Amino acid sequence: MSTRELFLEIGCEEIPAGFIPKATAEMAAIISRELSAARLSFDSVKTVATPRRLALVVSGIPALQPDAEITATGPSLKAAYDGAGKPTKAAEGFARGQGIDVSELKTITTDKGEYLFVSKQVQGRPTSELLTEMLPALVSGISFKKSMRWGNQEVRFARPIHWIVALFDGAVVPFSYGTVTSGNESRGHRFMANTPFTVDNFAHYLAECERHFVIADPEKRKEIIRRETSRVAEEAGGILLADEELLEQVAYLVEYPSAVRGTFSAEFLKVPKEVLITSMRSHQRYFSIVDGSGALLPGFITINNTLSDDPSVVVKGNERVLRARLSDARFFFEEDQKVRLDDRVEALKKVVYQQKLGTSFEKMERFTTLAEELADLLNPAVKGQTSRAARLCKADLVSGMVGEFPEVQGIMGREYALLEGEAVDVAAAIAEHYLPTQAGGELPASDIGAFVSIADKLDTICGCFGVGLIPTGAADPYALRRATIGIIAIILDKGYGLSLPGQINRALQLLAAKLNRPQEQVAADVLEFFRARFVNLLGGTFPPDAVEAAIAAGFDDLVAVKSRIAALAEFKNHPDFEPLSVAFKRVGNIIKGGMDAPVDPTLFLDSSETALYEAVQRAKIAAERHIAAGAWLDALMEIATLRGPVDQFFDSVMVMADDVSVKNNRLALLTTIARLLSKIADFSRLS
Repeated sequence: MSTRELFLEIGCEEIPAGFIPKATAEMAAIISRELSAARLSFDSVKTVATPRRLALVVSGIPALQPDAEITATGPSLKAAYDGAGKPTKAAEGFARGQGIDVSELKTITTDKGEYLFVSKQVQGRPTSELLTEMLPALVSGISFKKSMRWGNQEVRFARPIHWIVALFDGAVVPFSYGTVTSGNESRGHRFMANTPFTVDNFAHYLAECERHFVIADPEKRKEIIRRETSRVAEEAGGILLADEELLEQVAYLVEYPSAVRGTFSAEFLKVPKEVLITSMRSHQRYFSIVDGSGALLPGFITINNTLSDDPSVVVKGNERVLRARLSDARFFFEEDQKVRLDDRVEALKKVVYQQKLGTSFEKMERFTTLAEELADLLNPAVKGQTSRAARLCKADLVSGMVGEFPEVQGIMGREYALLEGEAVDVAAAIAEHYLPTQAGGELPASDIGAFVSIADKLDTICGCFGVGLIPTGAADPYALRRATIGIIAIILDKGYGLSLPGQINRALQLLAAKLNRPQEQVAADVLEFFRARFVNLLGGTFPPDAVEAAIAAGFDDLVAVKSRIAALAEFKNHPDFEPLSVAFKRVGNIIKGGMDAPVDPTLFLDSSETALYEAVQRAKIAAERHIAAGAWLDALMEIATLRGPVDQFFDSVMVMADDVSVKNNRLALLTTIARLLSKIADFSRLS
């Protein structure tokens, strides 16, 4: 069967850059779902987009929907006909819904009795007809953070729609959305080629877009921006400061990117470079230029949406706007230095962190205690610096600079601390305590920063859970998932041997006066929240069953849990793993809850019992020595030596002997094996 190409473009006013990636992903998902539901196969779906257009192409769609046999089960026979044998409303409604007469209904016998049944051949329809029904639903199905109506229309979209191109095998797929009717005409760049052009297919569309100063493919625009910004930076004697997040934003702000460079006064370089970079990227979407050592140079690169006849005019306008921004930053920087961080700490008493959890000052006091105790436990030598960093780390929140540029919180605390003569490691920890800021992001380099980061995040998580502010679905206003993943990442990175339940309970003790739920319940919920994040984090690295089996055996010390998971994952490659797993699962199934009693060798009736007992004693001593040293794989290899004795035991004796003493003694022997295994993993969860 020959196949065809579907092309759809929605042309509109400029859509906010942040809306576009999600919208194109939804377009691809909707059309894939609709085609599959209509029994239409396809080869691939690709989307492209600019601020003024969302487009997709689907290749390999058959011209005709395949025929199909449709079956459906209706109401029970008892409900379908009355006492006189006449069809009831239930039968009539079922027949009507299937598009047939009641007389055509059949009966089928199931486990639950007799039911009405229909089987009918449905002839496939032309794909073009089906697309006429699908495409309006696709357009209306795209969801946006904010959408709007325009004119007196009832339809909604991110911005007013001006044109729609819809083609199947080059022919227009006719439909309307509001007052806009689909056709085969797209439009060029708003300023450089604002004229319509005819579209034949996707390849022709891409070529015509470029001829009309539109780079439709966002990946191609990104490559152009990368190339041009790097070139301009080199011409300025510097290096482009890589910024993939900014690149993503800028790529969806323009249709035809061109790069120009501007400069700013070197006087502004007295302000911390993070502030200057933040001001340029967040407010103006400018790329920064650095030298070979990473020092910021007094220049910037902006991406225009047009080719300017006189770039100097564009540059001067951007320089004027940036000068005002940087002047504000310099003013705040200078003014903030008139108030010491210690005094700003006192001001936190007037800042409400969360209505039910108190002020930022109260929060700081709680996590300072937690951080100090972490230092006591893991590195007592830095307790003093940890305490100082924890006390000062939120002080910059009440500074003018952070009020204007929230993105530099922590960074400004570090800079102000250095200017005031604080120890370098204390100042560094003030900035580090916010890390990581995203999954897979940079982690605190120092123990001081790590202790404060863990303490701050744990107070947030436990506090929110304690007052009922628990994430639901996608809603996570206090970023508790990110905080939890951050704690896990820091602990694993640093190799901290900590009792996670112990730390959670300690955080909840410090929050006791704020909790409106039972502490035990909150602790259980928080631990489960950590467990779920831990499973997600490691599930992509290790076999899921190894992760679950290790966690089921204990979820206390995260470093130890990860080591057990890694050992299990490697142990699964052992040639004897499968028969070992079967044998150990059999042990678990037989003992049920277990028989925790001393094994009495005088009750053995078979040599296999003696052999297993002696093997268990040897393996137990060696395995526990390895477990104490954290050598989990070595412990598993010792336990693996029990395979032969266990198999021989099961072949030679009946565990559930008639003699109760013998039976219980055998159960106690097997329980010894199960308890040894349970220190490493729950083997019943291994596949």
